[in-house]
Amino acid sequence: MESSTLFGLTEEQIADFGTTWGVGFFILFMLFIIGEIAWKSKAGKTGTFILFFVLSFGMVGFIAKAVIQKIWGI
Repeated sequence: MESSTLFGLTEEQIADFGTTWGVGFFILFMLFIIGEIAWKSKAGKTGTFILFFVLSFGMVGFIAKAVIQKIWGI
């Protein structure tokens, strides 16, 4: 059975692109939102650091996965 393509890309290539660049863009957008929350709440330096640290901690796994894949050539 022949694999279907869209614009010359396979389904795997489209999924890889969406996962890497789509989620990466979403992470940057979430960092912007965290910054807005800190600014509007007048959190100060310590509060802003805590907001970024706690709310951004979940993104570390995704970024670490990408770095490990790049290093190991997976």
